[in-house]
Amino acid sequence: MESLSAVEHSHVDLLHEIGSRLAASSPLHDVLASVVEFASVLVECDSCLIYVLEGEDLVLRASKQPHPDVVDRLKLRVGQGITGWVAEHLEPVALSHDASKDPRFRMLNELPEDSYEAFLSVPLLSRGRMVGVINLQHRRAHLYTQRQIRLISTIGFLVGAEIELARLEEANLNLSEKLQTRKIVERAKGILQVELGLTEEQAYLALQRQSRQKRMSMKDVARAIILSDEVKGSSRTA
Repeated sequence: MESLSAVEHSHVDLLHEIGSRLAASSPLHDVLASVVEFASVLVECDSCLIYVLEGEDLVLRASKQPHPDVVDRLKLRVGQGITGWVAEHLEPVALSHDASKDPRFRMLNELPEDSYEAFLSVPLLSRGRMVGVINLQHRRAHLYTQRQIRLISTIGFLVGAEIELARLEEANLNLSEKLQTRKIVERAKGILQVELGLTEEQAYLALQRQSRQKRMSMKDVARAIILSDEVKGSSRTA
């Protein structure tokens, strides 16, 4: 049987590995899949689910058990079920048995794990702000020790920071994409104004109309106009 120090050493190695993967800037889904794997090792469990706060909803983003029809689709409101309660109160919940009988429990027909006996739910936090929830479940009754709860909470702090970072990166990418699209659309509008004698508003409406008719994004329509103009310019100078 492993000594306590050996177990502690193993846990430190696992947490270090999680930190290393987070520092590697892996895609968020890959990070969450790794967290599910590590959490399932730290506390041997039959199920591990990670919900991420997106707007007003908690969205299921990772699962130990394959749920292709549910992951990225299942949503809970903050305050809904045990998971929502944890998100609302920023406190872990540990139920060793009869989890479905807890007054906060809410049955989700999409998840067979709802019939499991034991349930551990821990908030994912970043600087005190809730960004998600991680749930561990056991088919049979299981007593979650304070040590196990602390370990999962530690993972929660690490992953919470990563989720927040991923959000900021996504926001920056979206802003960059919007600025690039605006620049291309503005250039295409200028071409239409010169070639067709349109006002700025008329040129914009023409781009919108082409976008709807051709089922293309405004950016792609604008690119096509710019490319056509460049081809015409090349032929004139040839």
